[in-house]
Amino acid sequence: MVTSTDLTARVAGIPDAELVERALAYVREHGAEVALPTGESVLSHAQGMLRILDGLRVDDAARAAACLFGLAAFVPDTEADIAPRFGDEVARLVNGVRQLLRIGAIAGSRSDAEPATQSKNEAQARHEQVEALRKMLLAFAQDIRVVLVRLASRLQTLRWMAETKQAPQPGVARETLDIYAPLANRLGIWQMKWELEDLAFRFEQPDTYKRIAKLLDEKRIEREGYIASAIARLQSELATAGIRAEVSGRPKHIYSIWKKMRGKELDFADLYDVRAFRVIVDDIKDCYTVLGIVHHIWQPIPREFDDYISRPKANGYKSLHTVVIGDDGRAFEVQIRTHEMHHFAEYGVAAHWRYKEAGNRGYAGQFSASERYDEKIAWLRQLLAWKDDADHSVAHDEWEQIKHAAIDDHIYVLTPQARVVALPQGATPLDFAYYLHSDLGHRCRGARVDGTMVPLNTTLKNGQTVEIIAVKQGGPSRDWLNAELGYLASSRARAKVRAWFNALDSQETIAQGRALIDKTLQREGKTAVKLEDLATRLGFKTPDDLFAAVAKDEFSLRHVEHALRHPEGEVQAPLSEEDAVTKKSRATSVARGAKSGVLVVGVDSLMTQMSRCCKPAPPDDIVGFVTRGRGVSIHRRNCHTFQQLSARAPERVIQTEWGKKSHAAVYPVDIHVEAIDRQGLLRDISEVLSREKINVTGVKTLSSKGVARMQFTAEVSEATQLQRALQLIEDVQGVLQAKRK
Repeated sequence: MVTSTDLTARVAGIPDAELVERALAYVREHGAEVALPTGESVLSHAQGMLRILDGLRVDDAARAAACLFGLAAFVPDTEADIAPRFGDEVARLVNGVRQLLRIGAIAGSRSDAEPATQSKNEAQARHEQVEALRKMLLAFAQDIRVVLVRLASRLQTLRWMAETKQAPQPGVARETLDIYAPLANRLGIWQMKWELEDLAFRFEQPDTYKRIAKLLDEKRIEREGYIASAIARLQSELATAGIRAEVSGRPKHIYSIWKKMRGKELDFADLYDVRAFRVIVDDIKDCYTVLGIVHHIWQPIPREFDDYISRPKANGYKSLHTVVIGDDGRAFEVQIRTHEMHHFAEYGVAAHWRYKEAGNRGYAGQFSASERYDEKIAWLRQLLAWKDDADHSVAHDEWEQIKHAAIDDHIYVLTPQARVVALPQGATPLDFAYYLHSDLGHRCRGARVDGTMVPLNTTLKNGQTVEIIAVKQGGPSRDWLNAELGYLASSRARAKVRAWFNALDSQETIAQGRALIDKTLQREGKTAVKLEDLATRLGFKTPDDLFAAVAKDEFSLRHVEHALRHPEGEVQAPLSEEDAVTKKSRATSVARGAKSGVLVVGVDSLMTQMSRCCKPAPPDDIVGFVTRGRGVSIHRRNCHTFQQLSARAPERVIQTEWGKKSHAAVYPVDIHVEAIDRQGLLRDISEVLSREKINVTGVKTLSSKGVARMQFTAEVSEATQLQRALQLIEDVQGVLQAKRK
């Protein structure tokens, strides 16, 4: 691979062949006896990593950093010595690898649970966190060599564990399968990916690993011999036909075999591609010619033929896949594609890793990769492919521009509980607060980043831990919307702040309109008029709608005055969606003049009225309160308003009781329902009330932060009629509670 150190050496003519040897000697001097948390010595780990990195042909600076990062992490007073002895580039790489060690620790702490033991929601949340950790790891590595060193370190750890027959630390195997093997896959380092997967799978599920390994070993020599002879036979036929092609075997590894067995629900004996090879030709015409030759030599299995050239997968993947019966009567798979298709499958935006990492859904071809992030990963994989071209030349400044290109458009920060949060570049603690919860953002007044208090417009960096300091009540500042002050980088957070101020402005408008209406009522001597009735007469759904229209001069106060002076000319508002669920009751409500059925003890024919604060209904325990000019107001005995009234004027309390039940009277009661908001919720609750023959005369709904709060005014002959209805309402999907108000 062409690297910045190689190019620097070419430009400046400065050889640095001794850099790695000096780094290794430094490790021997300061850390030969120092052990890593795994038990392996720092020196042994460094030597093992060098063997792995030699295969990847990374430059001397990266190899020196691989030797030194373990020493810098676990031996005091050595990190400050690296830059003076080995240069700033090596020191920067060492620091980058140490940052990735921190991300690995976070991943390991979240990877202990076996996915099979998790619920669907937990598994989805875990999948999102794992994907965020993968991207966070790459975002930390502004130099791709840092990722290569980290992958080599993990592979060496697993090799050492397997060689010494030690069990890895908890979470290491799962972390490898979730984080590091997929990264190697994305970067196109296939051999490292396969070895990481097989070693991690060996520790994760030892019994399954041994079973598949035994099945493979029983026929390994026979299988490899047969594939070699089949390739030779096909090459001979292709040469006779004048077709230039590359034919190679496709070794199957234990973990990939297990994934396919699980993903396609197949037994080992039913896997066709344990024995498989791939044919790469120059053009599409040759693909179909080769297919014809393959089907001529061996008998095809029709249902196992897939033409992804004429019908590409959703992600753009193209190839011919066929399964044929070999001379020994057993099936094997053949893939046929052009060089361009192979390049696209291995490096392009099709991102072959997409369906390999997706599990069951991926094998059904349900993934596409069109995001800019995927394009950058595809570029990185091509970058690594340059390692095989020793003579490849790139201008030095062009390389520097490419090498330091941003891998992702996001930064990744942590909550104090180590949850990963993805934010746009330039995000601040305020963006972080609004991402977690709108209300937390509104109440945010300070932030700690890595334990240090910082201003709210501080730009966050990858890997920082952010803790929000909030007041119990409060709202945002208008300064937060000032782009020049740099408080918010996220358009989503800015929209939430604007919505808060819009709601505040709306409340002020309503308050202004209410004041104008109140003055009109006082001037007309109609202060006892119900505002709900007045709004309905004037064609508004709610009094707030009337207040807002008056404050905005959209509705003249003259119309209000006319309605107050001529109540017979009232205007009925059109039915709303909520009004549509209410029905007229055949019985007469006590609220509309029916006899209340209440007897005042010791007094005959005394006028009574049901209080609107608690809306009593038989057989509630009731009590009366003598009002001025409106007779006796009937309350439920536990009514909060009654308790306040009786405390101020106990002499006006009068004993009451329910008289003979009247079938012609119904009583209004309020039902309060809290539920997770969804489509059709109001309809489902209304159907329950309708089935219970409970008439609904009014509905008020308010939805906030995904929770709907509903108040139904219903008419019942007695309160006990509500009990069954409330139980049935609580059984409706999404309802959290249903109670009488």
